[in-house]
Amino acid sequence: MTGLPTFPATSDLIAWWGRLTPHRVAIVDRTRDARHTYGELDARAEEWAAVFTSLRIGAGDRVATLTGNRVEVIALFFGALRVGAAIVPLNWRLATPELARVIDDAKPALVVGEERHRSLGEAAMSVTGAGVRWVDLDHDAPALITASNSASVVRYRATPESPAMLLYTSGSTGRPKGAILPHRQILYNAIATTVGWQIGSDDVAIVANPFFHTGGWNVFSTPLWSRGGRVVLFDQFEPTQFLEAIGDERVTLAFGVPTQIGMLTASPSWGRELPSLRFLISGGAPCPGALGDRVRAAGIRFREGYGLTECGPNCFAITDEEALRRPGAVGWPVPFLEMRIEHRESAGYPAKAGGGNEESERAGRGYDNDGKARAGAPGELLLRGPQMFSGYFNDPVRTSEAIDAEGWLHTGDLAIRDEAGAYRICGRKKDMFISGGENVFPGEVEAALSECAGVSEVVVVGVPDDKWGEVGRAYVVTRPGAEVTIEEVVAHVRRRLAGYKVPKSVVFLDELPRLGSGKPDRRALAAASAEPRAPDAATATTG
Repeated sequence: MTGLPTFPATSDLIAWWGRLTPHRVAIVDRTRDARHTYGELDARAEEWAAVFTSLRIGAGDRVATLTGNRVEVIALFFGALRVGAAIVPLNWRLATPELARVIDDAKPALVVGEERHRSLGEAAMSVTGAGVRWVDLDHDAPALITASNSASVVRYRATPESPAMLLYTSGSTGRPKGAILPHRQILYNAIATTVGWQIGSDDVAIVANPFFHTGGWNVFSTPLWSRGGRVVLFDQFEPTQFLEAIGDERVTLAFGVPTQIGMLTASPSWGRELPSLRFLISGGAPCPGALGDRVRAAGIRFREGYGLTECGPNCFAITDEEALRRPGAVGWPVPFLEMRIEHRESAGYPAKAGGGNEESERAGRGYDNDGKARAGAPGELLLRGPQMFSGYFNDPVRTSEAIDAEGWLHTGDLAIRDEAGAYRICGRKKDMFISGGENVFPGEVEAALSECAGVSEVVVVGVPDDKWGEVGRAYVVTRPGAEVTIEEVVAHVRRRLAGYKVPKSVVFLDELPRLGSGKPDRRALAAASAEPRAPDAATATTG
């Protein structure tokens, strides 16, 4: 039989909720002290759809945004979906040359921005020479909306692969890498998240992560709006205001990268009772065990998650009880998502020296002959499911490097699966280094170092060594007022880990370099390892 529908014509559920419960609050904008209902959000989305129609922007086009977290951008996103356009949220933390490369790669039909970012945006656009139109969100957009006719909007019928977002991943060098998030991914991530994390219409999520990253849009926001829930929105993260909003707005769900969670625990407001909060989930980077312990000690239910722009971003689910039982575990795959762990040699790791029969060596290390890891054996995490991205924009080579012929996404992340099938993330494949023939996972060393008294943050990188090939170097940020010596750091980790895992040098920094996502910039630290120490850094060789 032919002609049966295979995919919903639109994944825009704002219109549905706007019709069913128009007075239900969709967004609480804490930065601007405003509340917006589903009916209002639906009407604003339709206004933007009319603007795009009047500007002849439609299917296959891209609209870039250079703004903070604002309700107008959310309405713009859903308006773009209605005419078949995709949005390209631009990172306002980038330098002009970096932003110019992104704009040149994305080739948007329009850039919608705020006055505070206008000089950056126009400087970047002048570098590209593309002549892209700038629309100021506060000064130009109102007149465009007034002049547009919503009756002229023809709803676009989406296909599974119709682009919804083009997100440029942080830390790229050379040509930018734009991940295409299709309607399929947005929809299936919403379903898998709300089912796997048991999220419903009565939930309230707090969102302070920037909209130029998937965490701002797709950890809680788009899944919760699909269920008619409420999002408490901040323009930027500020720990005291974040905690106050959880109490004031009776927030039930919260997300943060470990750096943000560490800032929460250091806030004067930390420790206040938050009875409405169902759980706080960490993601974006490995979370030190000591930090999770501090959160739980405050009476807050704490989970760890995992995801990436290219898949999900919510890939695992775990209950509060299992999170306590399995510290550091991210849980089990969310609905629809397949996973496997690939043997480290077939994942691009050199075999340990010593030779011998390959099949017997694999079996001895916990791998099947086809390269799949058994319980307890580390390897690269591979994902496959409908919540995957479509590929990298205009970049078939890098797309084929990421997705193999069987449709598996090679994440570049190392994971272990236990006997019950629960997963634990070990770190990035490219971050692992080999010291004297032994594999060293920086995440394991960082977890041990983070438990050292007085240590706030730590990153471990591999550096060349004439004797061992590579050895670890620890970059450490201490807590305000704490006095920590290199000898104390080394002694702490030596009591907990094998000798070859102990960093051979320690560098104290005032702060870590960061990517736009808030994650530590490991690439910058690795590059710094080959340079003379900065004047404000203390370093020593540990022997």
